[in-house]
Amino acid sequence: MATAPELKLGQKLNEGKTKEIFELVDQPGLVLVQSKNQITAGNAVRKDQMEGKAAIANKTTSCVFKLLQEAGIKTAFVKQQSDTAFIAAHCEMIPIEWVCRRVATGSFLKRNPGVKEGYRFSPLKLEMFFKDDANNDPQWSEEQLLVANFSLAGLSISQCEVDIMNRSTVAIFEILERAWATQNCTLVDMKIEFGVNVTTKEIVLADVVDNDSWRLWPAGDRSQQKDKQVYRDLKEVTPEAMQVVKKNFEWVSEKVKLLLETPASGRVVVLMGSTSDMAHCDKIRKACSSYGVPCVLRVTSAHKGPDETLRIKAEYEGDGFPTVFVAVAGRSNGLGPVMSGNTAYPVINCPPITPDWGAQDVWSSLRMPSGLGCSTVLSPDAAAQFAAQIFGLGNHLVWSKLRASMLNTWVALKIADKKLQSCSL
Repeated sequence: MATAPELKLGQKLNEGKTKEIFELVDQPGLVLVQSKNQITAGNAVRKDQMEGKAAIANKTTSCVFKLLQEAGIKTAFVKQQSDTAFIAAHCEMIPIEWVCRRVATGSFLKRNPGVKEGYRFSPLKLEMFFKDDANNDPQWSEEQLLVANFSLAGLSISQCEVDIMNRSTVAIFEILERAWATQNCTLVDMKIEFGVNVTTKEIVLADVVDNDSWRLWPAGDRSQQKDKQVYRDLKEVTPEAMQVVKKNFEWVSEKVKLLLETPASGRVVVLMGSTSDMAHCDKIRKACSSYGVPCVLRVTSAHKGPDETLRIKAEYEGDGFPTVFVAVAGRSNGLGPVMSGNTAYPVINCPPITPDWGAQDVWSSLRMPSGLGCSTVLSPDAAAQFAAQIFGLGNHLVWSKLRASMLNTWVALKIADKKLQSCSL
């Protein structure tokens, strides 16, 4: 990448096995996360230098954070600064590793004898481990975390914060799992860490997410694993063996870039019976944009110009691009039924309900003749969300925005309840 302007580094705030963190003198509230070429296993019982690892790890984690941020997940990541470093919000780290598992393997099998490797967790299995190298990062219960009474950057870690991190871990895993599936690669398990942003006092995904953080099995086949487990499994560390490990890391760093590529997601075509419905339709278009779904507005009347309505329909069917039609018509809704009866594409009724005859008019959208399958959604935002859910079945980026939106709504409710309870006390 292009050389970035040189930063004025302050004191070293922390140093781990694979990275160093420096304050940025001219950018208060931000830090530089500098990757190292060191690779470790077993809490650094085994450690080696792997030339180029810093750049590989930095590329991987930057892509992962970009993917999550574009979905709507709150992270500490700001931007990639150089080949081996990125800028992040300064966080006080919560000393817990959250581990999310889809497939039983590794340490889980040792702690749970009798469970066979490959057992699939549905729902996901969530575990937490206290970061303590001297004691091999012991597994903790939720109760142990609560009685620890951690307070970081002025935020006390209570049940509310634990619930938020639990729920966020699952959402983050599911987004990355869905993304890796596009490359025919199974995300087996992963570990992440959270921090408290010292400026905003929010809990955010922090640290790094790179090839040290997960297990990846192409085609679901452990023998093809591309993660750090290959290094852990080495009986002897030789230059030849380290080259194999490095090639695996490079494979992941190249593949992870593909997770950011936007597949053909389709489009929403909104048909309105009159420009008097423009404000209603603009809400649909704006909501579609938030999910990354293109939206086109057209004016046509199935009553006054059925031939033109069917011509417009044919125009969008003709290019083969996946399309969801949204029919916006009040009074007597002819658009939805006519479209549904003449296309195999999904049709959503979203009538603008008026105070005068709205209660009566809505029945023209709800009571369809037999053989028609158009749904009716009254809210413009909900109509756009429904269309995005259709496209999300085949587009991991649209799906990730929907999944992150679910998480953020849940977190907002959780925080609002905490604040209300605090006021009540």
